[in-house]
Formats: sequence, structure tokens, C-alpha cells
Amino acid sequence: MEFRTLGRTGWRVSAISVGTEYLLGVPQEQATRVIHEALDRGVNYFDVFWAQPEFRDAMGAAFRRRRHEAMLAGHLGATVDANGQGSRTRDPEEARRYIEDFLRRYHTDYIDVLHLHNIDPQEDYDRVMQGGLLDLALKYKEEGVARAIGLSGHTVSTALQAVESGHIDVLMFPINMAGHAIPGKRQLLEACARHNVGLVAMKPYAGGTLLMRERTITVENFRAGGGEVTLEKTLPITPVQCLAYILAQPGVSTLVPGVKDLEELAASQAYWQASEAEKDYSEVLASFQKYNEGECVYCNHCLPCPSVIDIGQVNRLLDLAADRLDDDVRAAYDALEANAEDCIQCGSCEERCPFGVAVIERMERAAELFAR
Repeated sequence: MEFRTLGRTGWRVSAISVGTEYLLGVPQEQATRVIHEALDRGVNYFDVFWAQPEFRDAMGAAFRRRRHEAMLAGHLGATVDANGQGSRTRDPEEARRYIEDFLRRYHTDYIDVLHLHNIDPQEDYDRVMQGGLLDLALKYKEEGVARAIGLSGHTVSTALQAVESGHIDVLMFPINMAGHAIPGKRQLLEACARHNVGLVAMKPYAGGTLLMRERTITVENFRAGGGEVTLEKTLPITPVQCLAYILAQPGVSTLVPGVKDLEELAASQAYWQASEAEKDYSEVLASFQKYNEGECVYCNHCLPCPSVIDIGQVNRLLDLAADRLDDDVRAAYDALEANAEDCIQCGSCEERCPFGVAVIERMERAAELFAR
């Protein structure tokens, strides 16, 4: 394992860390095995943004006897709606209750990095940074509840403002090959290095899109805040190449691939045994010099949905069906509690989506496709 400095915090963090998003809903034993195996491999940084009680209980149990080995990144503003779906708030009092819940369920009295959660539009940035959640985060830092303040987002312009504001110690931002030519991305990475802000790279595989084989892919602004581009993949892309690209970018302290089991954890950590030839991404990078808005990366930042649709999962199955609508894909769709046909076209998901995904149109396509 290689360790890098997390900006002005001075902490040494594992260069390839762990995102826990896909551990939501897995059995306790599986979650514990993944966390403990990661710790045994030298991983010491974990992003734990979900606020669902069952997730926090599972993670709290997994880390309980090994909390001292891990840096946990929680998210201020991450909440859960009445249907149990991930949501967010900008109300300081509600955010405070969820942080108290975090501390209780994780059996800890501090959070290593407290991210201002999922900030993209300028008006949202202004609301958070001009009082509100920023003041609460600063209070937590002064009290020692938060050791460092971060911000997570997907838009270059607001992320750059945060870095240059002097208020944040860490930035969590999408970095991957698909967004190589995003306008302003290079300046953002250089600003992180210049201001000594630790940079945590999320979406290393672009929500898995980069690893899909024999498929024309459309990349949207989640990958770093640009427009939409359709890319023809002429070569297969490996997890090792994806990680090698990110680790070569200026300012990157660590990256957090999401893993749901030991196999996916091993795939992310295989980088350390890979040859230089296996790490070489130069040929595939030539295919990713443009950037477009509009593709879902299944992050579910668009939730909550009033119809309780798991929008990310519906979109994932729609994309899989574009290659081949087989029995497994159809069965997974049929097993959903709510599906695309339940969409009431309220548009709230599109307002929240940081990637410009045409959710309503995609729900219509999914409903038509899976009704055949």
C-alpha cells in the first residue's frame, strides 16, 4: 500500500481507499468481512456517506473494535426520507440530529472528515457556505467532533470556489478517464495542490460505465461538471487502468472505489501487484478527450422519489438491457418494489441530479422496454 498526505491535515492516507456505498443492504457478516479485509490490506480511509440506520449500525459494528485504525468520512446534510431512501438537508438542526445519530451508531465521539454533502448548484453552495451548514461544521471542528472539514460535489465551478475559500481541508470530487477533458478540471486539481486541500477522487469507474464491454457510452457531467459526449470504446478498460489514471493526476490524495464484496475489494487493490504495462492507460485515454452531460452513474443523488423508485437501479438495468435484455436483467427489474411505470413525472429528481440526466425520459424508455 502506498500512503499519501491528505492536504493540510497532514494525515497519511491509503492511496486506494474504500467507498462503502455498495455495502448498503448487504448482510452484516459480509460488511464486516469487507471492512476487516480492507483494514488488513492497509486501507485506512473510508467514505461512509449513507445515513440509513441499518447501514450505520452495520458499519458501526464492523469498525467497533478497529475504529483506531480507520479515518471515517461522514457527510453533513446526508439524511433519509420517510421511505428509507437517501436524501439531504440544508437545515442545520436536522443535520445536527443526523450527526448525533452517526456518532451513536458508530460508537465514536469524532468524525475524521466531515463533508458538506453533495453541493453543486451555485444557489445551494451560497446557502451552505453563507452560514447554515458551514457554521455548524466549523463549530464541530472547534469542538473536536470533526477533525477536518470537507465538501463533496460534482461541479467544477462550485468546487473551485470551495477550495479557494479557505474553509475546507478536503474536497471529494469525481475523477476518471471519461472526464479527462472537462473544462476547468485541470485548474481545479491544481488549485487543490496550491491551497493544500486534500483531494479524494470518487467515481473512479464512472459508476461502472468505464468497465462495461463493447458498448457506446455517454458520459455526463457527474464526471466533473461539463457537457455530454458519446464515446466509442475501442479497447476494453480495466480497473487497474482506471486507478492508474487517477493516481497520476495532480493533487490526488486518495481514491474511493465502491466495493460490495471481497472480490471487488481485491480488484481495486490488485493495482499494487500490476505491472507497468497493465497500468498503462495511454491508448484508451485517446477515446476520452470529449465530455458530455446526461449519463446516469447510478449514485441516487436524485432521491428521494415520491413513488419510491430506486432510480439508480432502474437506470442501471436500462443500460444493461441496451446491450442485452436477458432473463437476469428482466428478473432484477421485476423484483423492484417500484419501477419506471410508477414515475409520476414530478421532475424533482431532475432538479436534484448533479449530472443533468433526463430522468423522466429514461423512465419512459425503461417502462416501454420492460413492458415488451
